Amino acid sequence: MSESDDTRRQVLYWRLLARVFDPEEQPSLEAASVAIVDDLGLPPALLDPDVTLDDLVQRFPELDAELDGLMAPRDDEDGARVRRAALVSKLLLNVFSTGTGNVTATQLACWQQDAGRLRRALGDEGAEQVGGVLTELEGELVKRMQLREVLADSRLANRLTPSMSLIEQLLRDKANLSGVALANAKALIRRFVDEVAEVLRTQVEQTSAGTIDRSVPPKRVFRNLDLERTIWKNLVNWSPDDERLYVDRLFYRRTAKRTTPAKMIVVVDQSGSMVGSMVNCTILASIFAGLPKVDVHLVAYDHRALDLTPWVHDPFEVLLRTTLGGGTDGTVAMALARPKISDPRNTVMVWISDFYDDRSLINDFAALHRSGVKFIPVGSVSSSGRGSVDPWYRERLKSIGTPVISGHVRKLVSELKNFLA
Repeated sequence: MSESDDTRRQVLYWRLLARVFDPEEQPSLEAASVAIVDDLGLPPALLDPDVTLDDLVQRFPELDAELDGLMAPRDDEDGARVRRAALVSKLLLNVFSTGTGNVTATQLACWQQDAGRLRRALGDEGAEQVGGVLTELEGELVKRMQLREVLADSRLANRLTPSMSLIEQLLRDKANLSGVALANAKALIRRFVDEVAEVLRTQVEQTSAGTIDRSVPPKRVFRNLDLERTIWKNLVNWSPDDERLYVDRLFYRRTAKRTTPAKMIVVVDQSGSMVGSMVNCTILASIFAGLPKVDVHLVAYDHRALDLTPWVHDPFEVLLRTTLGGGTDGTVAMALARPKISDPRNTVMVWISDFYDDRSLINDFAALHRSGVKFIPVGSVSSSGRGSVDPWYRERLKSIGTPVISGHVRKLVSELKNFLA
């Protein structure tokens, strides 16, 4: 690439960075960029952040095909790289320069269109890599707008990407929604629940559990035939004259897994800071409730406790019955959960909280552990593993032999599967 082309690309990208981090124009960068775009034969609207990519393509249809796959890896000729830099700058500016202040439903819709253009420009692999970033950006925009306005418009609501931040907003505001807005909110929650459930169900299925049950006779079908053992046990029947092995007994592999009837009690802190863990664990409880011989109970609490066991098989219904926020009083949850324990050594209690709570609870936790209950304190269960836990509780729980699990949901899945094995 010539030195001149390299300089022009740098100007365009410096202008992009300046506009993303500071909405005020930098006169020298703006003037230089206008000159470059004009020299390339591109429209001046390319530099206007208020012009959406769809509007740009409507005015200049020849750019449509050029934008698709624009950022996929490829070798360009020298002059084409500058043109590509100008178009890439437009894409990135429209998506990542989101400004401040309130956001209208129209602005959100425009951003979603531009984000869709960016995904197409990146190609399938690139779009997958930035998917999480775009979802977070959309979540921030949703927080800055009147969500009810979007939910009242089914066209806009259908274009929302279900995410943890969006679900938290919906759960907080669901009491104020009605009609079309409420129906659209429920549809978004259902979509998110189904997506997360599919991921968690796969993790549960992939985690090994169960031991061979020797008390169950092997099923005598061909696929269970233990050929090696059958030959070994019948070697005494080998006939040297016939050069044949005469088999008078077949041996089969045992495939039945031992399953122990177990009770699982999941207690969830429904304060706002725990929304990610609450959603994940509510869905996880429903998956384990579908396993044979597992009796799952679900309790949610803030300053009151609510027994959600009748709906444990449907996490969507559970989430609709929760109320985020309020105080935190784990003692009321313990009073509701403890009577459910009938056979301590066959019971696991999962307690999900940040543990900024009444410190007398540590005595209850220690008593449960001594009784034989498998007590699993959980500080966060999310894809990121981020979460804050009261340091005092973290140390005390570790000292009694029940350290807090904070991290990826796979850790909790593994713990529960080991208990049920």
